[in-house]
Amino acid sequence: MQIPTLIDAIANRFEVPPLIKLTVAGVTEDVPPMLDLSYEELGSKLVNFAWSRNVIMEFRIIPSSYADGFSSLIEQLRVQHLVYAESGEALVINCHMMLHYIPEETLSDFPGSKSNPYSYESSCSSMSSFRTTFLKSLRSLDPTIVVLVDEDADLTSNSLESRLRSAFNYLWIPFDAVDTFLPRGSKQRQWYEADVCWKIMNLIAHEGLQRVERLEPKIQWIQRMRNADFRGISFAEDAISEVKTMLDEHAAGWGLKKEDDDLVLTWKGHNVVFASAWLPV
Repeated sequence: MQIPTLIDAIANRFEVPPLIKLTVAGVTEDVPPMLDLSYEELGSKLVNFAWSRNVIMEFRIIPSSYADGFSSLIEQLRVQHLVYAESGEALVINCHMMLHYIPEETLSDFPGSKSNPYSYESSCSSMSSFRTTFLKSLRSLDPTIVVLVDEDADLTSNSLESRLRSAFNYLWIPFDAVDTFLPRGSKQRQWYEADVCWKIMNLIAHEGLQRVERLEPKIQWIQRMRNADFRGISFAEDAISEVKTMLDEHAAGWGLKKEDDDLVLTWKGHNVVFASAWLPV
């Protein structure tokens, strides 16, 4: 849904057909939510949609894994000359609901790993966590802008009791929202509830590297980005207004608020998802 919206916005700004190069991390693990669509099919649909809007799109898939901090994706972005800054091209990195899959363990904790998967990154030691290393590697690519969107919850504790308490205070939201919008027995509702059930099983049944999804609150990601030499920037007022209008018209119960430079999507006043934008320092 994001990319067609972006295509429409860009198509209305230029007389000469603009070029979008979309590179996606073809995640090799099965993690919810699962799309009933291959990366290749998705790319074909997006390229055709872009063509219908007089926008040229190139679509690339780079097989990558969250388990090693998407190191193969970073390496490919580094060695392939995908962006030509001298021609006015911009490198935009969109981290959308994916970084909470990256392990928090240090590189030295990675099982069976005799070498640093980020060996090309001199600033990354074996004692750095995969999340820290990933963000430092993003910074080394000197992107034009980085967008970070994720769930605003803390499910990282090593204590099962603490995780259960945090999950209870957060995961009532998707169940409450689904009761509002989707009828019982519908296929979409079953898919949605299966995703939430996976989250619960993941945080209860698994420890260490086996616990795939570990959400961190917004304040922790903000500190991580600052430590990686990024600075936050605000969203434009017209963009905020457009999102609020969409929510008012189509999504009763959902709201949007601004916290410093960031935007937070809320359900009945409770924080659910945050969106932030960053520039290299």
